[in-house]
Amino acid sequence: MHFDFPTILTLACLVTGVIWAIDAWVFAPKRQDLAQSPEADDVVRAKAMREPVLVEYARAFFPVILVVLLLRSFLVEPFRIPSGSMMPTLLVGDFIMVNKFSYGIRLPVINKKIIEIGDPERGDVVVFRYPLDPTTDYIKRIVGLPGDRISYHRKTLFVNGEPQKLQDLGVYDAYGSGIRMAGARMAKEQLGDVAHDVLIDLRRPDFNPGCDVLTQGEFTVPEGHYFAMGDNRDNSNDSRCWGTVPDENLVGKAFMIWFNWDSAIGHPEWGRIGTTVE
Repeated sequence: MHFDFPTILTLACLVTGVIWAIDAWVFAPKRQDLAQSPEADDVVRAKAMREPVLVEYARAFFPVILVVLLLRSFLVEPFRIPSGSMMPTLLVGDFIMVNKFSYGIRLPVINKKIIEIGDPERGDVVVFRYPLDPTTDYIKRIVGLPGDRISYHRKTLFVNGEPQKLQDLGVYDAYGSGIRMAGARMAKEQLGDVAHDVLIDLRRPDFNPGCDVLTQGEFTVPEGHYFAMGDNRDNSNDSRCWGTVPDENLVGKAFMIWFNWDSAIGHPEWGRIGTTVE
């Protein structure tokens, strides 16, 4: 069952705000008039001035819910990394912060962009709604911008015909939930101006079964779309499998790890907390 938190938060803000507003504009003045009536005794006055419990709760919760809604919708939103597709940059159990206004201000729930601010750049780590199931959030790295020609073979990414250089960093030191990647090679990829680490498993083919977007050669990224790949190149369900990410599916840019908890280890990796996402 999908838990649509943005919708629930918006509805809660709307309901508490309406209850508080109706009471303030309609019922509170009537209670005030009754309390000030010369015919009212002390008991009637005390009862008239007593705010209904529902209104009291609405008045208390509305500002809190509104602040959370505004922060989460327009500034930053937390996400948890559930899989190893972005290893070694992001590990299972990393809790990250995402900048919600990097790629424009969008209305909550309907996700309509109302203010243009910027566009994704090659190398950005982005959260987006999975094109095949928009109720699910994915996180990958943007490797292709609109108009780019993308290909991938011999474990090397090509952008507009140019191979993105790889510097071998040796065998990856796998642990915790990422232990299945033991034996993979870690490399430093130069993706345009962005240098970042990737994992390469030489024991696997370039493309997982069902990932056939690039098997015919170069793929040209359509206008208004982006080509996204996981840093764990041989263990990632990404644009090589299901195509490009439409601009309207973008959620924001990941910028920091604020906590970490890998259940396979049983304790936080303290050294990851507070690190930036490169």
